Amino acid sequence: MPPKSLPAKTPKPYFFYGHRKPSQNRPVVYGGLFSNRQILKTPQTPPQPSPPFDLRKWDPYYLSQNPSPPSTPNPYQNPKLSPIARFIVDAFRKSRYTWGQTVVFELNKLRRVTASLVAEVLKVQNDPVLASKFFHWAGKQKGFKHNFASYNALAYCLNRNGRFRAADQLPELMDSQGKQPTEKQFEILIRMHADNNRGQRVYYVYQKMKNFGIKPRVFLYNRIMDALVKTGYLDLALSVYEDFRGDGLVEESITFMILIKGLCKAGRIEEMLEVLGRMREKLCKPDVFAYTAMVRILVSEKNLDGCLLVWEEMERDGVEPDVMAYVTLVTGLCKGGRVQRGYELFREMKDKGILIDRATYGVLIEGFVKDGKVGSACDLLKDLVDSGYRADLGIYNSLIEGLCDARRVDRAYKLFQVTVQEGLEPEFATVNPMLVAFAEMRRMNDFCKLLEQMQKLGFSVIDDLSKFFSFVVGKEERTVLAIQVFDELKVKGYTGVPIYNILMEALRKTGKVKQALSLFQEMKGLNFEPDSSTYGTAIICFVEDENIKEACVCHNNIIEMSCVPSIDAYYSLAKGLCKIGEIDAAMMLVRDCLGNVTNGPMAFKYALTVLHACKSGGETVTEVLNEMMQEGWPPDNIIYSAIISGMCKYGTIEEARKVFANLRTRKLLTEANTIVYDEILIEHMEKKAADLVLSGLKFFGLESKLKAKGSTLLSR
Repeated sequence: MPPKSLPAKTPKPYFFYGHRKPSQNRPVVYGGLFSNRQILKTPQTPPQPSPPFDLRKWDPYYLSQNPSPPSTPNPYQNPKLSPIARFIVDAFRKSRYTWGQTVVFELNKLRRVTASLVAEVLKVQNDPVLASKFFHWAGKQKGFKHNFASYNALAYCLNRNGRFRAADQLPELMDSQGKQPTEKQFEILIRMHADNNRGQRVYYVYQKMKNFGIKPRVFLYNRIMDALVKTGYLDLALSVYEDFRGDGLVEESITFMILIKGLCKAGRIEEMLEVLGRMREKLCKPDVFAYTAMVRILVSEKNLDGCLLVWEEMERDGVEPDVMAYVTLVTGLCKGGRVQRGYELFREMKDKGILIDRATYGVLIEGFVKDGKVGSACDLLKDLVDSGYRADLGIYNSLIEGLCDARRVDRAYKLFQVTVQEGLEPEFATVNPMLVAFAEMRRMNDFCKLLEQMQKLGFSVIDDLSKFFSFVVGKEERTVLAIQVFDELKVKGYTGVPIYNILMEALRKTGKVKQALSLFQEMKGLNFEPDSSTYGTAIICFVEDENIKEACVCHNNIIEMSCVPSIDAYYSLAKGLCKIGEIDAAMMLVRDCLGNVTNGPMAFKYALTVLHACKSGGETVTEVLNEMMQEGWPPDNIIYSAIISGMCKYGTIEEARKVFANLRTRKLLTEANTIVYDEILIEHMEKKAADLVLSGLKFFGLESKLKAKGSTLLSR
């Protein structure tokens, strides 16, 4: 018979269904399994529409008049701050980070601010003024004394915000408050200055440390000397070392190495050897790492004789050089033009079975090529391949350049084919020596074949030809060669605006202005669109050819392209306009140039200064001219035209003649030029007077009456 089932127990009510009694910290909760408490949502007010922007009410100086407070970290984002420290920082924030009665009132709510709390607050402050005032306020509490932590925190705060000079006064502050500074405070200051490469401040703190009667320990001496050496104050470092020895301290290996590195960098090899001998006597012989560091410093200073002396010292000490020491010295010797000595060390490495990397081979090959020993460089290439390496593109480029310089261009072309077969993707530096060699040897068929192969390999032929012509015309004597090559290439369609620009500029520099202008006309005849560089070169050429009208047309074309002429074009056109007496146009061009370019010619700047000085009379103009000559800028026709323009506008003919007479007396103007400028002055003054008369007639409406009487004055 199955057992009787027990009656089901009624569930015990674990939750109260009903209203709780309200209390101060517990609101009324209505029934539910846990709670059906409803959160009252605050009504969201619609955003107020911003007023329309009125440009007339815009104040461009609003930000400068209402500067934003300094950026200070939010205390609530720093979980390490204690609650009281957060309260203090929040008091600073409420007062907009300015010290005043509001901050003091908030701080007085605290019973006491301890020194550790001061240090905690100063660690997060980025306002040095506020931090200093808080520090001094804390020190005025009854029975309060700062501890080392608060002093150190103040020093860190001041240095962090660029007030390192104020931080250096910390020892005096401690001493005045009855707290004797220790080595730790000076160490903090020295470390701050050393990390920011302030060598003289390091020495200043060191002297102050001595005045307080505190002797640094060995590690701090090392830190001081290292900072002085790194910032270039080697003599101060040596004087500190003398104090080190006077204190009876024993040098460590790092002490000697700091001085040795500094002496190596300064090229004082004899003194370095003395310190090295002292290191051997008192401590130990330098190891291979120390010697390698010396060699590296001397190589960086290109002191190869010092490198070899250090290498001899290493051999005398019986120190076996490792691969890094060999590679450092071999690289320095090859780049310094002593490739034969570098090759001897290379053979030593081979004999000792040291693994030689491809970079060492590359440096030696490049050195042999520069030394004109292409055969030795090719032998090294064979050795490189036999050692299991593949030559990189840099090695092939060096060899191709060396073979082309030796007029073995066919072998260079074979190496070029090898680079293509090995998939090294040749660059312009690979083919440029061959192009130059083919051009100089007048092998234009091979030149064009190479261009076709370059095109198949994905080269931008026109861009690379521009680089080629830039390289060729880099030497003035090869300008004729460049023109000859271009004459043959343009028949086959290898031409473009950049190439024309390069050749026009090269011809202009060599004085062949007519030929440069013929290229300009030829380019326009081939329907090429000249750019601003083309027109800029053409302006200079037209001015030198005394065709100012065409130069002005080119200038207008540049402006229509929304471009800015070059400074040389501006200067040349301004001088040309002054030469033909178009002074107003020249002064307008001067203003246009200074308004468009970052740094215009000094003649233009002084021209505007002279124009302004004309308002004050001839003596002021003479002072400006004296300043020009003191600065090494003798006046030219632009300055003389500025004098004429300024005196006609603000002065008189007599004042202008006094200035020119002064220049004539000082032999800055010849008698003939003085007469010419006097005629230009009179002509320009008459022109200005006529312009004023015409403007007056037009203003008073008299031109119609003059025309009615048959006057042709206004129609001119």
